[in-house]
Amino acid sequence: MNPNKPLASLSLDLDNKWSYMKTHGDPNWESFPTYLEIVVPRVLEFLRERNLKITFFVVGQDAALDKNHAALRSLAEAGHEIGNHSFNHEPWLHLYSEADIEAELRQAQEHIERVTGHKPIGFRGPGFSLSLGTLKVLKRLGYLYDCSTFPTYLGPLARMYYFMTAKLTPEEKKERAKLFGTLSEGMRPNKPYQWQLEGGDLVEIPVTTMPVLKVPIHVSYVLYL
Repeated sequence: MNPNKPLASLSLDLDNKWSYMKTHGDPNWESFPTYLEIVVPRVLEFLRERNLKITFFVVGQDAALDKNHAALRSLAEAGHEIGNHSFNHEPWLHLYSEADIEAELRQAQEHIERVTGHKPIGFRGPGFSLSLGTLKVLKRLGYLYDCSTFPTYLGPLARMYYFMTAKLTPEEKKERAKLFGTLSEGMRPNKPYQWQLEGGDLVEIPVTTMPVLKVPIHVSYVLYL
């Protein structure tokens, strides 16, 4: 490996159709509609053509459903890393008790490992949800890194647009009050660092944003402008 060659870490949150419907208050999410059988082959072909290996953060509920097993198994068979993206994909995970966070992560981990044959060592919170309790649980469960921080100032703008377009009750809006983070998230480091926890250190790999302005390098946030 050339030590002078720049390195990059690529990841993809494999959020399924039902998870978006759930977050936006659509009651039809409970039938767990999926598009993994369409999305996964296309993404794998794109990566194969470019000789890229990335990390897929998988939602445990998808791994629990037989209809998704072939698509998820193909990710591991292609040599990609499989990360944990929670079981229920609830962006208010930071409001859970530490015991409930552990149950959530364990449940997702068990289903993901059973389907893919790989035990996750990395985690990304749904909606970039993060709490000290989550970090403690990750360390206790033997995870090596977290990828939940999103150092951008655009979180409140994204949340405002989301509240304007989603069909949410006041209680649901309260649950999602920290969705996409606050302005202070933009002050977080843009490079990997260590969380110092009682059980030892845990690596944090932030979602990359542009220097200074802290604008995401992807174009999804154009939707909120």
